[in-house]
Amino acid sequence: MVRKKILTSAFSNLYTDQRIEKVCQTLHENGYEVELIGNNWGGEEQMQRPYQFVRIRMVSKTLKTAYFEFNWKLYQELKKKADKNTILHANDLDALLPNYLLSKKLNIPLVFDSHEIFSEMPAVQGKMSQKLWRYLQNKIVPHLKFMITASGSYAKWFQNKYGVKPVVVQNAPRKINFSFEIPNNNPKILLYQGAINPFRGIDKAVLAMHHVENVIFKIAGDGPKKKEYQDLVLKESLQNKVVFLGKLLPEDLRKITLTADVGMSIEENGGESYEFSLPNKVLDCIQARVPLILSPLPEMINIKKQFNVGEIIENHQPENIASSINLILNKGRKNYQPELQKASNILCWENEEVKLLGVFEKASTRF
Repeated sequence: MVRKKILTSAFSNLYTDQRIEKVCQTLHENGYEVELIGNNWGGEEQMQRPYQFVRIRMVSKTLKTAYFEFNWKLYQELKKKADKNTILHANDLDALLPNYLLSKKLNIPLVFDSHEIFSEMPAVQGKMSQKLWRYLQNKIVPHLKFMITASGSYAKWFQNKYGVKPVVVQNAPRKINFSFEIPNNNPKILLYQGAINPFRGIDKAVLAMHHVENVIFKIAGDGPKKKEYQDLVLKESLQNKVVFLGKLLPEDLRKITLTADVGMSIEENGGESYEFSLPNKVLDCIQARVPLILSPLPEMINIKKQFNVGEIIENHQPENIASSINLILNKGRKNYQPELQKASNILCWENEEVKLLGVFEKASTRF
């Protein structure tokens, strides 16, 4: 069977989006002709991919107008490239409308990948834009035939609200052949990796450094809260215990993750998108065989129940965060290895991509 062409689109500069990179790579390796469409909002770093990609040039100065501009230009781009042999693949709600309109116009399949519950993210809560995103979601999602999402809790949320049944494709990394000698770090390393956004527990972890000894807290990433948290470090005189590494390429981040003694994913309940998330960093640390301190949120509790890969914090008080860090350090990274090994064999992209390919196979044959 001749594979269909897939037009994958996202409001992203594509550079550090690991989920989109893995999805496109898998589809490309399995015979699909993939073209990836993003934009240059937030940067236009050089990158190489084995499939075609294009970045829509943006002139907007604010995110609010950028969404409108991107959706209009994305529709024009898709209209030029799509035909009857195309599958449209929209990543998140901010790229869904033009894909949906064109799929209806041309009667071609659309696969929607909801990385999160976009309309319930902290960044849009209480704003006029939230009403617009909810309106779009309510109008489009109930009519989707093919949908994937990143956690079981997200899938239940969409099913309960809209009656759809998304396929869960977790954003797990590819398997690492782990032959790495666990370092005897002095001081020990606590690692946060990801966007420096609100509700990630980063500021609470900074304050927790007052209650741990011989530990350095490394923060790998960038985002709107970076300056505020840097100022907090200065205010608390913790410059010797907290280091900001900046935004790193995925391959460089993987190398740093391997060296950590403790990872952290202590998201706060900043709305349903955070409450039901399974953050990438959890799966990245598991694959790197690094134990984690985890939030008492559904997906992380579920991981902990299956595999003893770390400790659940009691709450976000700095003393309690420090207590969980110390518990892991006292046990030692080596003592978590059997459970991390078991988890890494199950929570890997090699298992997730089978489900992904099944969705695109159905989309190919039902139209």
